[in-house]
Amino acid sequence: MPPFGLVLLFLVLLLIAQGLFTVKQQTVAIIERFGKFVDFRRSGLQFKVPFIDRVVAKVNLRVQQLDVQVETKTKDDVFVHLKVSVQFRVIPDSVYDAYYKLDNPYEQINSYIFDTVRAEVPKMRLDDVFERKDDIAHAIQDELGEAMGEYGYRIVKALVTDIDPAAEVKTAMNRINAAERIKVAAEYEGEAERIRIVAKATAEAESKRLQGQGIADQRREIARGIEDSVESLNKVGINSQEASALIVVTQHYDTLQSIGENTGSNLILLPNSPNSANDMLTTMLASFTASAKIGELSKAKGLEKPKK
Repeated sequence: MPPFGLVLLFLVLLLIAQGLFTVKQQTVAIIERFGKFVDFRRSGLQFKVPFIDRVVAKVNLRVQQLDVQVETKTKDDVFVHLKVSVQFRVIPDSVYDAYYKLDNPYEQINSYIFDTVRAEVPKMRLDDVFERKDDIAHAIQDELGEAMGEYGYRIVKALVTDIDPAAEVKTAMNRINAAERIKVAAEYEGEAERIRIVAKATAEAESKRLQGQGIADQRREIARGIEDSVESLNKVGINSQEASALIVVTQHYDTLQSIGENTGSNLILLPNSPNSANDMLTTMLASFTASAKIGELSKAKGLEKPKK
């Protein structure tokens, strides 16, 4: 091939090399010709006029995130640092506006975030800032969405990811929280103590009731036993007074025997000889006889009719 042909082939290859370029996925290339916008190029292998057209920028269509630290004051005069994360992307049909209308989108978004946060947070107390951080995020998203939409940007999401007051304020908040929890714990302990006292009183009342019922049953059985003993003694010729006195004496000695069975008990005995027992029995019989006579006299007087 003649030297001229080689030169021509080299120039053709150079022109082709200068005209071919590639665009990545989710990216749009902006082509200008002598400083004037010509066209967009989407992802893939593209061609431009060599030495005339120029790729001036490649606009990213993916979602991007901008983190902004904002210091502001709350309604109760507490300075806090808020970390705001804004996710945004270029609208595919508005690439022209995104590139030519806005010089620095990051600075623009940053300014709107500062303006919105410093307008919303001073209306709230510190506790409300923590509770209503989603409201702050919605306000940022609405403000940015309206403002940045004009420049071809869509605000995907705005998040308040961190609220950081001064260290002294956090310490005070922790102390308040600890005191509140101690108060609640004391209330629960008081309620538990009240329940224990009520339960104990109820149990004691039930115990006393059952104890009284047991004593009543015991006495009823004792009375029934005494009645049976008197009837048995009557059958062998011992009258009721003598039988009652005999039962009392028997119970007296049973009691002494029961006390003596307990080795640790202390007992003081009055004169307790057979003669003493006989005297006790004689005294009881005399008492029963006197009581019977008094009863008969009272009954007789009650039956007498007054004379007219």
